[in-house]
Amino acid sequence: MDTYKGYVSFVLHAHLPFIHHPESEDYLEEQWLYEAISETYIPLLLNFQKLVEEKVDFRITMSMTPPLLNMLDNKLLQKRYIKYLKKHIELAKKEIERTKDNKKINELSKYYFERYTNDLHIFKDVYNCNLIKGFKHFQDIGVLEIITCGATHGYFPILYVTEQTVKAQIAVGVQTYEKYFGKKPRGIWLPECGYVPEADKYLKEFGIEYIITESHGILYADPTPLYGTYSPIVSPSGITCFGRDMESSRQVWSSINGYPGDFNYREFYKDIGYDAPYDYIKPYIAHNGVRVHTGIKYHRITGKTEEKDIYNIEWAKDSAQKQASHFMNSRINQINKVSTYMDKPPIILCPYDAELYGHWWYEGPYWLYILFKKIYFDQNNFKLITPSEYIDKYPEMQISTPCRSSWGANGYSEVWLNETNDYVHRHLHDAGEKMVHLAHSFINEENSLIIRALNQCTRELLLAQSSDWLFIITNGTMVDYAKKRIKDHIGRFNKLYEQIKSNNIDEEFLISIEEKDCIFPEIDFRIYY
Repeated sequence: MDTYKGYVSFVLHAHLPFIHHPESEDYLEEQWLYEAISETYIPLLLNFQKLVEEKVDFRITMSMTPPLLNMLDNKLLQKRYIKYLKKHIELAKKEIERTKDNKKINELSKYYFERYTNDLHIFKDVYNCNLIKGFKHFQDIGVLEIITCGATHGYFPILYVTEQTVKAQIAVGVQTYEKYFGKKPRGIWLPECGYVPEADKYLKEFGIEYIITESHGILYADPTPLYGTYSPIVSPSGITCFGRDMESSRQVWSSINGYPGDFNYREFYKDIGYDAPYDYIKPYIAHNGVRVHTGIKYHRITGKTEEKDIYNIEWAKDSAQKQASHFMNSRINQINKVSTYMDKPPIILCPYDAELYGHWWYEGPYWLYILFKKIYFDQNNFKLITPSEYIDKYPEMQISTPCRSSWGANGYSEVWLNETNDYVHRHLHDAGEKMVHLAHSFINEENSLIIRALNQCTRELLLAQSSDWLFIITNGTMVDYAKKRIKDHIGRFNKLYEQIKSNNIDEEFLISIEEKDCIFPEIDFRIYY
């Protein structure tokens, strides 16, 4: 039997919206995937591998969302990522020449050249362009638990007006997981941690055992949970709910005193895409000549000042090591305090966006690697665990109904429903009702063209439902793109709907959108029945 006083569970949410434009290479938004691969997914895989080789017994959980899995599996995007890397290698090589008179910056330009060259080797030669296989390997050997998410990250607390749309999000999330990982998922990261009790019956129907919720989803549950977020609760429908621990989250997330703000860390916003001479950098920025991030950054955060010092990799590593010790000791103190009041060991759940580690916080993957080593070698107070392992060890839980909640600003739905984006929802609800109507009307359909059109309607609806578009509109970034995506998917859905109803399907139109919106190749419209 374990002698640990408690457990810590890291859950990283790996998600990006489905962005696939075979018709053009001019969409900057496609770079979100390439940046995440180079800065987050490959570094995580490399650090998992190092931990395994160093015989560190660690555990981590990751949700890999269906849009991300579909993009990682997409041949066109794989080719374009290789092209992206070759361009970065070319730029880094030029930087070695351009910066030769500045020793510190020149060292960094060599570092970037090696890093992008290594990314290309890892992606092409080690993983044969298939990173999903890489993550699956770590799940298969028992150090990583992968969980699923809603089909396109649709936000349940608003979608459930038409309940079948929530059911479809869950069904496709589970099916996609099974396709790539060869078994059923035990857990789900609710999109945006958006919880509504109405979703429980569908989670149950598709075999989901547990969900990740926001802290107040547990703290305001009814009846009030005895142990707060330090122990999961089980809903009356039998779904186990783990709540985010606020103290550990604050240490990482806080913009005031969170670790990523350390002055030694790499400055995200200072990039040669903006700083290098225009004619020199022009081939490596946006097609229309707009300056954008290249990923090559030479400065550290330094302080709340415009003047930034040169980034020093060793200083950054030193900060990461100190903060890993601080995080570990904080958890030891937390567990020592809490465990005296509990009749079983507490669990501290630490959920984060995966892209925080590496993309936003460049040193994040290294910090995790050091932290996991320290936890294994330097203490015996607590152990890393996955939610599934905790459920198996401690199956007795308090029954309580979680509170409707999300992890958006202020904890409810205002990020996805406010005056900037509220016009979208009537179109989403209208299309959701039409889709249910189609599924019932054509349940026994045998005509292959009509079935293709019905399946494409399903894809268009799911893509329109992505919570990312609403989030982007609220945040005021890439707003035109997000609005265009909603308009395109709803427009395509309605056009197909009319064609199906009038039995007059334009096959050329259908082929063109099947190529663009090729997510979920095995989709079956009957999930809305």
